[in-house]
Amino acid sequence: MKKPSPRREHRHGSKHATGTFERRFPGKFSGKRSETKSVAPASKFSKPQRQEKPVPVKAQTRGDTVIIWGLHAVRAAWLNPKRRCHRLWLTESGFAAFEKSLTEAKEDLLLKRPDPKRSERQELDQLVPPGSVHQGIVLETLPLAEPPLHELIAGDQPPDLLLMLDQVTDPHNVGAIMRSASAFGAGAVIMTERNAPGTTGVLAKSASGALEHLPQIHVVNLARTLDELRQAGYWCVGLAEEGARELSALDLTARTVLVLGAEGEGLRQLTRKKCDELARLPTGGSIGSLNVSNAAAVALYEVRRQKKSGA
Repeated sequence: MKKPSPRREHRHGSKHATGTFERRFPGKFSGKRSETKSVAPASKFSKPQRQEKPVPVKAQTRGDTVIIWGLHAVRAAWLNPKRRCHRLWLTESGFAAFEKSLTEAKEDLLLKRPDPKRSERQELDQLVPPGSVHQGIVLETLPLAEPPLHELIAGDQPPDLLLMLDQVTDPHNVGAIMRSASAFGAGAVIMTERNAPGTTGVLAKSASGALEHLPQIHVVNLARTLDELRQAGYWCVGLAEEGARELSALDLTARTVLVLGAEGEGLRQLTRKKCDELARLPTGGSIGSLNVSNAAAVALYEVRRQKKSGA
């Protein structure tokens, strides 16, 4: 019986053995022996000979890694020693904007960072949600570890200001709130494990680097957490339009927890009951309420103003 030719066997084997590889990297493997090519001298940021293309966002299912994009968010994560970074993709313009951060990381002997991968803008567009402004900078990283609440509030110097969000689900709002909370010196943002956004790239981009400096703490039950905080000596103030007094009329110089609810629905009934007091912001005019992220910024400013002045 005539034996199959080696060429036929090779095609049959490559069809099965390289199917997954071809689907992830189309055009990278043709089943034929590659020809030897001359390699130009490496430039300052030359494209590797075996350049790995980014995998589209729908295929980002490797463990619990998350994708972060944008100059400020990625810079803060890249220089954070608590971050474990897997891959960094940069376009030419992204490299120019990020070059200083790359140098800083190399000078820090405690940071271990992978070499950046050069990519085209269209390739990075596949890694992020449609319409995202990635600025030619995309990072794959592991999420940060969350500190337990009881460890955060224990000790000789617990944070004097905490922020709690009751089912605020929009990652843009949560990111903006974290940015304000970090700017005004809050010790952490507390949220529920359910009905709260995950630590996604959208949240990180909106937080503009605050994600690296302000802990997020997810708890099962806000009501029980408020009980725990009150026992630890915190004054828990919920923001609500029907509050009896304006926030500025309260004494907020001691340990304080600001509690904000979702837009429209506000604080849930049980959350309201567990607060020591409900307060309102001095809004007026034709629009009597603020976006939750704006309300958080105003309230955080008032608390910090009182703590600084000792009022």
